[in-house]
Amino acid sequence: MLRHNGLFGLMAGLFLFLSTLPAQAQVQAPGFGLQDVAAMAQALAAKPYEDNLGQVPEVLKTISYDQWRDIRFVPEKSLWRADKLPFELQFFHPGLFYDRTIAVNVVEKNVPTRLAFDTGAFDYGKNNFATQIPTEMGYAGFRIHTAINTKNYLDEFLVFLGASYFRAVGKGQNYGLSARGLAIDTAEPSGEEFPFFKEFWIVKPGKKDKSITVYALLDSRRVAGAYRFEITTGAETMLDVESILFLREPVAKLGIAPLTSMFIFGENSNPRVSDDFRPEVHDSDGLMAAFDNNEWIWRPLQNPKSLSVNVFSAPNIRGMGLMQRDTDYANYLDLEAKYEARPSAWIEPKGDWGPGKLHLVQIPSPEEIHDNIVTFWAPDTNPQPGQPIAFDYRLRWAPPKRVTSPEGQVIFTRTGKGKTPNSRLFVLEFKGGKLEDLPDDAALDANVWVGMGGKLLEKRVYKNPVTDSWRLVFEIEPDSASALSMVLPDKRPSIEMRAILQHGVTPLTETWTYAIKL
Repeated sequence: MLRHNGLFGLMAGLFLFLSTLPAQAQVQAPGFGLQDVAAMAQALAAKPYEDNLGQVPEVLKTISYDQWRDIRFVPEKSLWRADKLPFELQFFHPGLFYDRTIAVNVVEKNVPTRLAFDTGAFDYGKNNFATQIPTEMGYAGFRIHTAINTKNYLDEFLVFLGASYFRAVGKGQNYGLSARGLAIDTAEPSGEEFPFFKEFWIVKPGKKDKSITVYALLDSRRVAGAYRFEITTGAETMLDVESILFLREPVAKLGIAPLTSMFIFGENSNPRVSDDFRPEVHDSDGLMAAFDNNEWIWRPLQNPKSLSVNVFSAPNIRGMGLMQRDTDYANYLDLEAKYEARPSAWIEPKGDWGPGKLHLVQIPSPEEIHDNIVTFWAPDTNPQPGQPIAFDYRLRWAPPKRVTSPEGQVIFTRTGKGKTPNSRLFVLEFKGGKLEDLPDDAALDANVWVGMGGKLLEKRVYKNPVTDSWRLVFEIEPDSASALSMVLPDKRPSIEMRAILQHGVTPLTETWTYAIKL
């Protein structure tokens, strides 16, 4: 098996060794663990795919959003509430968008027990279809509660609901972006395939436990997989993830540790994409990544006019995430959405993942109800069907100040018309890292690279005395080879740019990277 975690490799190798022994010679692994779920995933991948869409009755698939919202879990029915444990579970009812069910098991003293669906755990409000719901139906998903803001109240902090989606918050945060177990053929012409978690095993915590363990079995037409989530809460919520994947059929693009977010407009949107009183609307404002050559990049997000796919070479990537760096309420003015309180999500691979690429997909969207940003890492070479491949990582849901690059950071990206009809002005500000040690009159320079289709006109770097940050101002215009694009807008190239501040030859900041059509 290809294992991207040295520590877990021994256990995984033992699992595969045991699986090759005759049945009468095999030794039962102690307790319930990832090896059990991996065996199920391997068995699934060896059989034709079976969808479970038929498990939700038609009456639930045709209800309205308001009807589904009127079905509420009864808090007194929370799992483990009577035991006064540090964690509680509540469940989501199937219906509307959630047309698949999951099986939920509780593991206590290493023994898994299936939880039966309970209509009595729900208040159906004004709905009158409770009697039409089969008693053997499963749940749509679940949420976990624990005390993260005060000691006396168990807050909802983690949700598994829909396909392989899950999302979390840390202390003082509101839900924003989501993670997924796996992405398959995202932005490929053949269309994306959405795997789903079909079964979960949740280990019952002890009275003093500060973490909770969840196992999950993933399935789709071409891939099955096993996951282990070790979940710890506090100022941030951390998920230590172990995964083992088995392909039924070849896939073009295997998206590992995918994140999904929303960006409609922000400080870099000019002109505004909509007539809105709010200055910015987004769950995340940039992609941050750390590469094995010690370079850190910052890619401000955009809401493009057409599908945009950017690919970064990223062998043995060291970190990646969709960040919400802007946490100033004045930049959102939305008392309901509270975008300034949305978490950043940062992924730290464990071990070397090998050759691969970081993908950023940006999809045009007119409304904030749609997630239009996706990022993931994809290996250069996918395993053959039946051959296991494993990826382990830590996923941190945290305020941006807890997850930062060690270099000077891009504080904002703004753009406007330049001095000529076809030129564009960019204003960037950097702060932090080695920049903090420089005097105000330090002679800083910027390395600005402009790709095919554009040319750099001028650049300036100077200290901003108001914010104590460093400002880079530069202007670009189409090069002569792109002159035809000015009269044929559809032919305009997307111009890639990169910029970094430096003192002499010493880099001082992360690399700003961006694309624009002039």
